[in-house]
Amino acid sequence: MKITRVEPFILHVPVTGARIADSTNQVTHWGAPGVIVYTDGGIEGFGYTGTLGHLTTDRLIRDCIGETLGPLLVGEDAISVRALWQKLHSTSGVHWVGRAGVTQMALSAVDIALWDIKAKAADMPLWKLLGGSESARVEAYNTDGGWLNWSKQELVDCARAMVADGFRGVKLKIGKPDSHEDLDRIEAVRNAIGPRVNLMVDANAIWDLPTALRFGARLKDFDVYWIEEPLGPDDVPGHAQLARSITTPIALGEQLYSPIRFRDFITAGAVHFVQPDATRIGGITPCWQAVELASTFGLPVVLHAADMVQVHLQMSIAHSACDLLEYIPWLRHCFEEPATVEDGFFKTPQMPGAGTTLRADAIDKYGVQ
Repeated sequence: MKITRVEPFILHVPVTGARIADSTNQVTHWGAPGVIVYTDGGIEGFGYTGTLGHLTTDRLIRDCIGETLGPLLVGEDAISVRALWQKLHSTSGVHWVGRAGVTQMALSAVDIALWDIKAKAADMPLWKLLGGSESARVEAYNTDGGWLNWSKQELVDCARAMVADGFRGVKLKIGKPDSHEDLDRIEAVRNAIGPRVNLMVDANAIWDLPTALRFGARLKDFDVYWIEEPLGPDDVPGHAQLARSITTPIALGEQLYSPIRFRDFITAGAVHFVQPDATRIGGITPCWQAVELASTFGLPVVLHAADMVQVHLQMSIAHSACDLLEYIPWLRHCFEEPATVEDGFFKTPQMPGAGTTLRADAIDKYGVQ
């Protein structure tokens, strides 16, 4: 099955409400630069990455796909996914100008599209192609109500509503200028949801080590399930020191762009919940390596939801290390088979492919140039 054409695109989809914020970013639209890969067999593969919706940087990803990676794909066998990943990574020249960020996110979108083709050609959902079982259950935790710019009362109301909808876990953004305010907000939500619902917090890499040591030690008072990205994403020694000093587990990985970086954090004892992101690490091919690595060390994997769940749901069903997944519904209405939660668990997708096939009107409605 030969690749005949590669067509990049950019979607900008509105987020919940007019604006949401964490400790480092404010977002009005979620960006999804991506690609449609066409074949002579009539199968189309869809892949994309996730961004903060800045058009200038989204164009860099789109152009890397269209001008650098795409020409290397035309005429190739679409089913040879791993060989094509190696070709794009090693011979495109992009690794000379960036082994993270734009170039790796562009590669991610292409690799996801190729796995989508491979699963469609096999006439099965990706989770089955990867060896998963229909009986696997993936629990959902909800982040789309814990934003830093929301008032304490809004957080409480949203957390209660999520629990009423069946979610057994909720996540709050932290990182206020006054960390005592963070603790006050955490306490209010914990009191609202009770002791039997998991409560995660996410600092989005805003703290320095002294702040993380001081306030991280207080999280045990509220039975926090994990603290996510407490420090800068490249600080292995800092995370290792923090992990030795507090009882709350550390989660991270969304800003790590290769399995080797996960090796560094895991072997240093700097992470407890491993969070690779297939839309950033270079696609499903290296993301699966990161999952296997974490599993080898006995660590649970909770794939990041930057692509708003689709690919990561397929991978979570396929691997025993992944039984928990973030839920953010912003892009659901863009897909033919959107990720759906019932009674706190994701429904198992049934359509062939990676779950990334866009609805016919998605690009017309949300596409930008």
